Amino acid sequence: MPKRLLRFPHALACAILPMVSSVAHAELGDYSFWQSTINLVAPPRADNKVTSSQRLGIYPLLANPAGFDSGFKPARYYAWQTVKLAPQTGAVCGNGSPYKFFVNRVPNTSNTIIYLEGGGACWDSASCSGQAGIRGARNADGIPDDYMSLLNPGASLVSPLVVRLHPWTRVKTQNWNMVYVPYCTGDIYSGDKVAIYSAADPQQAPLVWQHNGLRNMRAVVSWLKDNLQRPAQLLTTGCSAGGAGSLTNYASIRPDMAPTRGFLFDDSGPVFSAPAGSNPLQYPSLPLQTFIRSAWGLDAANGPLAYMQSRLPGFNRADLGSLYPALSSTWSADRMGQAHFWKDLNYSSYSYERFYADIINAPDQATKEALIHARWDVDSGRLRASLAGLNNFGGYFPQFRAVNESHCTSIIEFANADIQEQGLELDHFVSSILDGSGKVLDASESSDAADRQKPFNLLYYVLDQLL
Repeated sequence: MPKRLLRFPHALACAILPMVSSVAHAELGDYSFWQSTINLVAPPRADNKVTSSQRLGIYPLLANPAGFDSGFKPARYYAWQTVKLAPQTGAVCGNGSPYKFFVNRVPNTSNTIIYLEGGGACWDSASCSGQAGIRGARNADGIPDDYMSLLNPGASLVSPLVVRLHPWTRVKTQNWNMVYVPYCTGDIYSGDKVAIYSAADPQQAPLVWQHNGLRNMRAVVSWLKDNLQRPAQLLTTGCSAGGAGSLTNYASIRPDMAPTRGFLFDDSGPVFSAPAGSNPLQYPSLPLQTFIRSAWGLDAANGPLAYMQSRLPGFNRADLGSLYPALSSTWSADRMGQAHFWKDLNYSSYSYERFYADIINAPDQATKEALIHARWDVDSGRLRASLAGLNNFGGYFPQFRAVNESHCTSIIEFANADIQEQGLELDHFVSSILDGSGKVLDASESSDAADRQKPFNLLYYVLDQLL
């Protein structure tokens, strides 16, 4: 018997077992068992294709040219597929290499998660080229086709949100279509500028770097609309730079994808208030935001911030933190959340470390960390107070987790991103976003003492060494 026929029963079983389970817990967006079975051989077609008017404008939805092979196989389920985008779509990595993303499709639901990868930011030759290490841009050399293999667990196993068979954490998105959007532009998926950065060594050629994050996101959305079914439920999320990108792109992703129900979860990528002309003592993120407005082309005429304002009228370009109330009021029926640790030393370092003399010249690491945390507390405290006044945009602020510098609450597992004094786990917050009703959960932890008394975690230690 041909090998392809021998493989078919196993593949069919792998597909049907989740479909049977889904029927028992059917919800909005799920197909019936029989429709799911039909989808195995006749995959659902795109039913929300890009219109001719959406192909126009300052950030249009552009398609791969006719005859271009993206590599996607519609009937290949439960496996990560590489989707290639042609330069004609406007998509490109920072170093000029082709942009690609990854899709893991299921036959039993239209519901979809769009997960934006985390991984740093850059605005000079050292940080964009990768020479600056973990404080620089991710994927400085571009994205390989096998990026989602188990040999790259930082992507394929990054979060229970996009790991179908996670050993410890269960979340409904594990049964959804998954879209993994890799990060290679160093601009939190928001920039639009070709920069030329001088090398530290005058003998080296300048680095030409494309802060192309916004156009990459537009190309991803264009492909999804033209090739997959409209999702009944859509979660847009990510951690770190991906969390920030999920926030800054929601005003375009949400209406273009047009789900029946929309969800947003920004994990550890806050966009703080820092009004133009304000005092950095009161708004510590002001120097960073002033710098990236220019470095990433955010303030350009008809650039990213102007475009965002055109999609989100309540957004104030002079105050990036106005994103939160603007999104909340524009999509008042959607459920949204922001989470990060009070003791985050990763994103907070990006935010202040290179912009304040007292931090740069701190006499020791303990003093440096204290100065960083003090500014983070100011920014986070204001954001927490703002979110507390919003009905559909919750905030979740635990204190400390002994991995990845207390950065990203949802990576690896949901455990230990808890608020012990209130008996809350991260699962409660995620469930409040995806399954709750009424006001989205709002919670914060006042002390890190209980977190620091937890037993030594060998897994976290090993992961920290790898990071």
